[in-house]
Amino acid sequence: MTTLSERISQSAFDGSRLRVVLLLDLHDGAQQRFLEAYEHMRNQVASVPGHISDQLCQSIENPSQWLITSEWESAPPFLDWVNSEEHVETVRPLHNCVRDTRSLRFSVLRETGRLHTAAAPVSGGLQPFPRVGDGVVRHALTFTVKPGSEPLVAEILAGYTSPEAKVDEHTRLRRTTLFMHGNRVVRAVEVQGDLLAALRHVARQPEVRAVEEAINPYLEQDRDLNDPDSARVFFTRAALPAVHHLATAGEGHPDVKRHALLYPAKPGCGMALARLLAQQDEAAADDPSACVDSSTVFQRDDIVVRLVDVRGSIDSDPLLALGAHGPRKAAMLARLLDDDAVGRGSRASEEDMALFLKKADMRLITDRRAP
Repeated sequence: MTTLSERISQSAFDGSRLRVVLLLDLHDGAQQRFLEAYEHMRNQVASVPGHISDQLCQSIENPSQWLITSEWESAPPFLDWVNSEEHVETVRPLHNCVRDTRSLRFSVLRETGRLHTAAAPVSGGLQPFPRVGDGVVRHALTFTVKPGSEPLVAEILAGYTSPEAKVDEHTRLRRTTLFMHGNRVVRAVEVQGDLLAALRHVARQPEVRAVEEAINPYLEQDRDLNDPDSARVFFTRAALPAVHHLATAGEGHPDVKRHALLYPAKPGCGMALARLLAQQDEAAADDPSACVDSSTVFQRDDIVVRLVDVRGSIDSDPLLALGAHGPRKAAMLARLLDDDAVGRGSRASEEDMALFLKKADMRLITDRRAP
């Protein structure tokens, strides 16, 4: 059995309170406009379910540096909010005020001296134990291209020159994997160190810029990479955050192949589906015969993608590969999936799940590892 200490585990689903820290560097002369935009934003976010409080702070050393902190009952309600179209529109007035920004998210593990009144109890618990990480940040982007352009887009995406892996002395690109499913593209990245620094490094590389410009005419969502606001909104909408990652001590087996599985959720069920997959992966980690070495669940709205490293053939155990092993788990998964994903009237049998696995398995376009 794999012990807790042998697992690499990162999750948004442990029920602990969340502290979000937003660091901002304002343009000169933008303070009043920023304060007006913040007042509007905080009034909006105060009504979001799961939000507890927020603070606005200004540096005592550099007046252009500001800090917004917010506390949430847990990570899922924050992720629902930050990935919503409402959030995109709410924060848009801030863009012209801010020179640079950085967002950090932390589960609350310990606290000292906090006072709560009976009239205003704080929901959400503390993170139960420190997580064991591997120093790698995982992130993904997803977008759709115009129907009929898929073969050309796949050729463009497969043919790019990899950028320099080293970003700085602390940060390097480890792996970039691209998949397609119909006209949907998913690009998953692994970064050792600072994700934001790595993304900015990649965006500045001419070979990457050339690929982005080449696929621009085929995107369903218009964007202008020369317009900072247009590019920012596009990549905000395309962000597919990792909500759970688990790797067992067996990771690194020589016969491992990477797959991306697309789970189209019923409207409003994306987070519940991601949570179910995370729970299933945690349970499967105790099975030494399990074929999945590592799994990362990405979720935004009703788009759920599970990146899995599988030993041998993914078809050898469809239920385990899908995260639907165990009594009634396949039926639970089927209830959260869009009707067209498993077929209307599906009994969620092993045969049904095997057919869904073939539909869900995305086509690998390219898999680049840093030397």
